[in-house]
Amino acid sequence: MSHWAEIDSDNVVLRVLVGDNGAPDEGQSFMASLGGTWVKTSYNGTIRKNFAGIGYSYDESRDAFIAPKLDCHPNKVVLDEETCRWSCPDSSHVIIEGE
Repeated sequence: MSHWAEIDSDNVVLRVLVGDNGAPDEGQSFMASLGGTWVKTSYNGTIRKNFAGIGYSYDESRDAFIAPKLDCHPNKVVLDEETCRWSCPDSSHVIIEGE
């Protein structure tokens, strides 16, 4: 199975569908027939760093899908450039509701 992410004009993932690996283009023609902009993603992260999910963004310059930022102090969230995953390097900055 191949997987394809539909992205909007802001490169945010709207949905992820399964393509046909048996087709020469792995389902790209079918996705194109649905309209919209489709970017191939990989369930095991072998391409585009991370498997796309609804609400993720596609960063063309990094050729990567990036999850929404973590819920920790916004100025302390760090994007790992190699994995394109967010982290909170200092757990003391994690926001705990009610504190």
